[in-house]
Amino acid sequence: MLNELKEHINDNLSFLKGGKLLVAVSGGIDSVVLAHLSQILGLNFALAHCNFNLRGEESDADEEFVLQLAEDLELEVFIENFDTLKYAADNKCSIQMAARELRYNWFEELANQLNYDFILTAHHADDNLETFLINFTRGTGLEGLTGIPEVNAKFVRPLLPFSSNDIQEYAKENKIKWRDDSSNKSTKYVRNKLRHEVIPILKEINPSLLQSFQSTLNNLNDTSIIVNESIDGFLNKAIDYIDENNVTFNIDAFKKLNNPKPYLYESLKEFGFTQWDDILNLLDAETSKQVFSSTYRLIKNREHLLLSKISVDDFENISISENDKTIETPIGSLFFDEADAIFGTRTNVIFVDKDVVKYPLKIRKWREGDVFYPLGMTGKKKISKFFKDEKLSLLDKENTLLLCSAEDIIWVINRRADNRFRVTENTKHILKVELKA
Repeated sequence: MLNELKEHINDNLSFLKGGKLLVAVSGGIDSVVLAHLSQILGLNFALAHCNFNLRGEESDADEEFVLQLAEDLELEVFIENFDTLKYAADNKCSIQMAARELRYNWFEELANQLNYDFILTAHHADDNLETFLINFTRGTGLEGLTGIPEVNAKFVRPLLPFSSNDIQEYAKENKIKWRDDSSNKSTKYVRNKLRHEVIPILKEINPSLLQSFQSTLNNLNDTSIIVNESIDGFLNKAIDYIDENNVTFNIDAFKKLNNPKPYLYESLKEFGFTQWDDILNLLDAETSKQVFSSTYRLIKNREHLLLSKISVDDFENISISENDKTIETPIGSLFFDEADAIFGTRTNVIFVDKDVVKYPLKIRKWREGDVFYPLGMTGKKKISKFFKDEKLSLLDKENTLLLCSAEDIIWVINRRADNRFRVTENTKHILKVELKA
């Protein structure tokens, strides 16, 4: 196994040889063997161990074992203790998910703080098969069936080509000691149930299961490359606008396809959606129909689908005194200054009669029933009617703020000023208000 790993690193992971590495060590056989192999291969690394405090004295004994391992191998070691149960309760997730998030977040934080180039974990071929089966039983797309990535940002898994049996044989041949985690025997966890009850039957049916599985993974990854290239080409045509928080898709691009559903899935899968039939129905739904994930929403707006991140912060009204010169808002900075005359016509700038406004001014969100007197028009108009006439999307409406004097609207910010506050021939003091994004 040592020679095979050395050859694998030389051929596929040569960047590890010159890197500063962290090896994640639980105390179990896989990670301990990885630590021993890494030392024999002359890699530059330290150990990192998480104590999740889930198994009482057993967890503490694992920590002591890793400390002794570091001393035996003359390596630096980092230990972190977690209150995993509290984290799981606070974040409303399973114990396994809590441990995973805590583990990976800490590894990344440690690597970034101490300038480690890569983090090595001891995932192997059997882990890969288990992950495949878990995703398969839960329902997934192609990406859930392509296996654990060998390299994923800072995380590297050099033992993926090797089986659990390979690792066990190496440990026994080299008299390597390790710790057994009692929780690995419990079949109440899905992964353990697959490991102890399902996979042995599959290996009985096909003794070369792992080799056949790797062949399947290779084929699926080849197919994934083709799919990704096709989706990238499609999205170049289908996306009309994109920024940090929003994407605008052209509905007609999807409707021209023989089967738009898989394209919708591939275009939106990373945003946490699961209601794919509902998303498909958006293509022919009425404007303002929405579908939500936990962090994003997709809105039908005439000829477009608008994807946006859900904002968790409620906007609070902002009060503005006469002495304020700059005010920060969610849509940009507002600058207040006196002017000698009106110049230029831009939607992001207004000039108002300063003697007509009443301080403190206020910035707030629009409300149903709001009315104003649009500059250049006679009479009043409901804000909702103004939005409709301007053909604003639901997102645009929600992101619109009003500058008000008492309850009177001075400016639908960045869109239209109110006629009641316009500068006239009798105006003595002009107030300039400018929005800068």
